[in-house]
Amino acid sequence: MPDPVASLGEVSFGFRNAYLDHDRLTAQLRAWTAAFPELCRLTSLAQTPEGRDVWLLVVGREPDRTRPAVWVNGNLHAAELAGSSVALAIAEDALRVHLDPDGFDLPPPILERLRDVLFYIVPRITPDGAECVLRSGRTLRSVPRDRRVERGQPRWVPGDLDGDGLAFAMRVPDPGGELVEAHEFPGLLVERTLDDEGPFYKLYPEGVIENFDGKHVPSPFFLGDNPVDLNRNFPYSWAPTYEQIGAGAYPASEPESRGVVEYATAHPEIFAWLDLHTFGGVLIRPLGHAPDSKMDPEDLAIFRQLEAWMLDGTGYPTVSGHEEFLYEPDKPLRGDLTEYAYHQRGAMAYVVELWDLFKRLGMERPPKFVQFYERVTRADIIKLAWWDKDENEGRSFPPWRKFDHPQLGPVELGGVDPRIGIWNPPLHELAAMCASQANVFLRVAALAPRLKIVAIDRQPLPGGVTRVEVRICNDGYLGTYGMPSAKKLEFNEPLYAKATAVGCTLVDPGAAYQTLGHLDGWGHGLHTGQNLPAYPGSRGNTNAAWATYLVRGTGTLDLELGSCRAGFIKTRVSL
Repeated sequence: MPDPVASLGEVSFGFRNAYLDHDRLTAQLRAWTAAFPELCRLTSLAQTPEGRDVWLLVVGREPDRTRPAVWVNGNLHAAELAGSSVALAIAEDALRVHLDPDGFDLPPPILERLRDVLFYIVPRITPDGAECVLRSGRTLRSVPRDRRVERGQPRWVPGDLDGDGLAFAMRVPDPGGELVEAHEFPGLLVERTLDDEGPFYKLYPEGVIENFDGKHVPSPFFLGDNPVDLNRNFPYSWAPTYEQIGAGAYPASEPESRGVVEYATAHPEIFAWLDLHTFGGVLIRPLGHAPDSKMDPEDLAIFRQLEAWMLDGTGYPTVSGHEEFLYEPDKPLRGDLTEYAYHQRGAMAYVVELWDLFKRLGMERPPKFVQFYERVTRADIIKLAWWDKDENEGRSFPPWRKFDHPQLGPVELGGVDPRIGIWNPPLHELAAMCASQANVFLRVAALAPRLKIVAIDRQPLPGGVTRVEVRICNDGYLGTYGMPSAKKLEFNEPLYAKATAVGCTLVDPGAAYQTLGHLDGWGHGLHTGQNLPAYPGSRGNTNAAWATYLVRGTGTLDLELGSCRAGFIKTRVSL
């Protein structure tokens, strides 16, 4: 019999130390599915216009049986490749829970819980975008396609100009340029000050200007070559482009986002949702549109538990999307994936911005975390360049090359390659980041509700009738509804019991179906005051329910108990 631990190692394609292209990522997923068919299912959520599958890997014992599940996705934005590596690491660790549980630094109760949780892993939501970035290095937000019909205005079209297969940056000498070379690091462009003598530069993407009039150079825009940011294309609180840049033509207009929405809608058992991005080194949780005072307090307490794990396990702080991560004050993001997952799917949904670059630069935390991105100074950029040279093999700031641009004349190409070192962590730090993030998420997965039949009582009654009473309980951390605020969602049905009599009959056939209601979990998050001994007490047995049947004759009673969100238990009672 093969050693399952050795087999797991033999089918690893190096994602903890490299950023995989689509073919190699696909090969990794297929290798796991072929090696461990009893634990894996591979399906495609969608196919992109370039013909690539948006893969979803299901990991867990009995992967076709519905029960509480967690969702992980990465690479929603094209250049944020580290999310794919972390998602794959979580998938591999979910497999190891079953194949090599002794290989974890997790307590046995957590590992025992994890064996009955399903993992839905989507390593790369935008395979076309990631492939474009991996191959060319060009700046791209989500997807490399443009279906706009309004094409009359001047705009930048990034692309390889000198035939080297890459499309980085382009600097153009200009006395009105906002940038200047740093004396401390030749070739590095930094923000110009009054003290600088020049030469000065404008910085553009390598490429050409469509509809160029020969005079006016348009300003580059991060969505200039494509109107869609996939993380603004989800249906919750979606708004058109004039209100939300990147929204797309309509909610879930793109095959990638539509595939995610369709699958999530068909799988209400998803109770936790991790959306992996880069960069920043921070966890961003709901609410995105309102302060914490407007948040369900029970939800907030559960997120505090996650905050404690994240800080302890990775060093990343946790912030409210509304209170510390709005790009513009009082202007919430619209069509955001985690807002969709939290508000419409009732999941414990959050973003992790991988790669703590700001901490690496020694920057002090500003009043709001999002201000890190705008407060990077000239000194910080110089520090980054030296770090890149000393520890990242100089990947981020390659040399400039002279080139005669067909529209702008003499320019220089190269200069900035943010793929590894800025957008994503250096390769030698990827494995440690994968391990720490996976370790925290396994704890989140262990919060799952879990149904158990704890007692079946049979009581003989006169006239050949037997009273059957089945007691079911939830011994999981979360209630059968998942997050407390999710109780209001129409699909979040209460538990029910269905009985089928075989060889015997129900005295009351109408009692075959019984509504049991939701069952609470034992967890309540952190900082709720419930552990204060001033007034001892806890909930009553709100984690238990009973189904009772009167059965005449002998035979069997086949029972199914549960709900679409909490999963189902089946049992047979002999009479």
